[in-house]
Amino acid sequence: MSLVPIILLAAAVLAAAIVLLRLPRTHWAVVGAALLFGLTGYTLQGSPGYAGAPASARPAPMRVDGVAVVEARRAMFDPEQPPSRFVTVSDGFTRRGQMQIAANMARNALNDDPNDVEAWLALGNALVEHSEGQLTPAAEFAYDQALKVAPAHPGASFFRGVALLRSGQPVRAREEWAALLERAPAGAPWRAELAQRIAMLDALMARSETAPR
Repeated sequence: MSLVPIILLAAAVLAAAIVLLRLPRTHWAVVGAALLFGLTGYTLQGSPGYAGAPASARPAPMRVDGVAVVEARRAMFDPEQPPSRFVTVSDGFTRRGQMQIAANMARNALNDDPNDVEAWLALGNALVEHSEGQLTPAAEFAYDQALKVAPAHPGASFFRGVALLRSGQPVRAREEWAALLERAPAGAPWRAELAQRIAMLDALMARSETAPR
């Protein structure tokens, strides 16, 4: 099957991260490569008859730079309002790729303040990275709590959608982003970009379904 729609979708998601999350230029290549690799793995997984892709094959785990993970989340919050001390410590471990310790530090932040939405997001993201891109039940719970604490904040749904894509679950990712789009304020600056990303994901899934096995 053609890799063109995969490349386009990876570029679109990367563009969303750059525009919506203000991803630093130094991390564009890392995140772009991870997206392209993961989406390609998803497409091959859906074609078990293709040579070199047995039915039991699974996409290789996608590893994302910890610095990019922290900065993507931080871009969703006021830079003049730093995170809590435990989240700050958690971010330090995330940047170094020590995700289990980062998750424990985020839990300490939540022991101090269960309504800290940024701590819930930090926990969810650390758990996803610790599981090499898989959306575990614990990460799901963290994102659910973030959404419960701050229903208007886009972070939980955005990061859960990304994790679902990385986990090879594009249908659920689309549902997550569609729900986010539905409840987005009319004037939200990221609304049009999110709608475009959903449309491109629809195109990729439609092409995958019609591709010869």
